[in-house]
Amino acid sequence: MDRSLELAAGYSAVFQSPLTAFVLTSLIIEMTPGPNMAYLAVLGASRGRIAGFSAVLGVALGLALLGVAVGLGGGSLVLNNRLAYESLRWAGALYLCWLAYDSWKESRQPIETASVSQSLFVQFRRGFITNLLNPKAALFFIVVVPEFLSGPAPSVRELAILVSIYVAVATFVHGMIVLLAGGLQTFFIAPQRRKMAGNVFSVVLLLIAVWLFVSGRR
Repeated sequence: MDRSLELAAGYSAVFQSPLTAFVLTSLIIEMTPGPNMAYLAVLGASRGRIAGFSAVLGVALGLALLGVAVGLGGGSLVLNNRLAYESLRWAGALYLCWLAYDSWKESRQPIETASVSQSLFVQFRRGFITNLLNPKAALFFIVVVPEFLSGPAPSVRELAILVSIYVAVATFVHGMIVLLAGGLQTFFIAPQRRKMAGNVFSVVLLLIAVWLFVSGRR
């Protein structure tokens, strides 16, 4: 299991309130550098806050659905079936590689104001799919969340509360990252700088893909 997940799970014994402990655990997990943090920071800096916030909403929906899927039994399938886990890990890494190429290609094209709404949907979709294929997020729901449940057969309400808390904490952290990084967006409007941002963005996505693949090995 990833070291950050081990540290976060250990904090549950420090606090008397389970919900307080879970909020702080979720915050620790999200403040640890990872795929979402790097992806959203570069996206906000190169394409602006609106594009970044669109991706944040996609990430939130992806995390919510992933949490529900794990809670309904999908976690056992991923954790106990090596083929399922490896398929998820490979799919996530390959999707990030495709995003790297697509970002490099897009940075060479002129900015068209007419396609703004389409671009926002694209960023939303990318954030959504990336987190559905994120084995690190799946491991959080599989390994950490059960530590805060009342028993082996928790109620749907209890599971929904924990998933909602985690998604809310993650969305807050991701939103702050985009807000801060978005201040650099005006610097990348010039075509030459836009190409440079596209190159950097593509390299970062490739590095995230490698990191996700390597760190997710079991």
